[in-house]
Amino acid sequence: MPAHTITIVGAGIAGLTTALTFAGKGYEVDIVEQAETLSELGAGLQISPNASRILIDLGLGDALAGAMIRPEEISLVSGLSLRKIAHVPCGAFAAQRWGAPYGVMHRADLQAMLLRAVEAEPRCRLHLGQRIEDGEIASMHARFGQPALTVGADGVWSQTRRLVPGALVPNFSGLVAWRFMMPDDSGRAVLDKRNVTAFLGPNAHLVAYPVDGGRAINMIAITRGMDPGRTWAQREDPSDRRVLLDAFAGWHPDLLSLFRQAPQMTWWPLFGVPDGRWSNDAGTILIGDAAHAMTPFAAQGAAMAIEDGYELAQAFSAAPASARGRALADYETHRRARIGRARKRAAFNKFAYHARGPVRLGRDLVLAVKSPQSLARDLDWLYGYRAAGL
Repeated sequence: MPAHTITIVGAGIAGLTTALTFAGKGYEVDIVEQAETLSELGAGLQISPNASRILIDLGLGDALAGAMIRPEEISLVSGLSLRKIAHVPCGAFAAQRWGAPYGVMHRADLQAMLLRAVEAEPRCRLHLGQRIEDGEIASMHARFGQPALTVGADGVWSQTRRLVPGALVPNFSGLVAWRFMMPDDSGRAVLDKRNVTAFLGPNAHLVAYPVDGGRAINMIAITRGMDPGRTWAQREDPSDRRVLLDAFAGWHPDLLSLFRQAPQMTWWPLFGVPDGRWSNDAGTILIGDAAHAMTPFAAQGAAMAIEDGYELAQAFSAAPASARGRALADYETHRRARIGRARKRAAFNKFAYHARGPVRLGRDLVLAVKSPQSLARDLDWLYGYRAAGL
């Protein structure tokens, strides 16, 4: 029945997580996706305990365990000298402290396991090749029925956002992310193929961690860049590599050597969505990057999208039909506070990671005197978070 149907626009991590959660609450779910086939761009991502506990609750624990690598630590290392500055323990420590595993994996593997679960769920119907512009929302409802709720999970360049008065458009952060993969036997002297390493330097940083069962090292280099306009990603052209090398001038020669020998890279302009409205108070709500895309300095983009979808379904399904508007408003208030804190953490990390001069020296001194356990304690509010319903 239409009053018990949810329409989700977008079949990425946010949309698929939302679909599974609503289906588990007994709703019929239509997932509308513009792509003809689902193929996840990007490379690796970090799954922190606040997100992994949700995936486990959705029945993906075994699949997650098979695809996710659990590092023993996250290391902060000088990109100039390769000196280890500090580290946060993970592995068994993370699972015990935060009640769920911390791990890294290929983004495509996460989307694939979510997709398999959606395809196996009889309450979910996936409609590919269905581009929904703002003027076509009525025709979408004519095809799939008027839903109890329309969820815009269609990413930073969301079309659903046009249906929400007061929602703000993306703005360019001034940063680009260069993504590439290295074989696991590359850079043995500088890369730790078992753990997560963040190399820090003036105005730039580089993150490296294993994916694909440890057979490759995922690399993300973030530095300043030009605004290319509305785009997802660009493959580098012959002149781009020099731009990257110039941005990392003065870094350790071993890291510069990795940049020179790396296969073709893809560079992603980093856009954020300012703090505007998420809901039109008429049955449409935005989640994930469509609502609040943020820079990746806290590695929480996917985790926040997973939290959004799970908590939205919990809040909406718990309310009687007459109180759904209030439930959505309460959900948004709750999530906005959580997202705001994650944004502040990302902004702080950017300041710390890209510090230069005396600020960089002060950062290193502060981190050097903090124990790994105290650094972990600083993440309790983030990693130890239990979404409503867990």
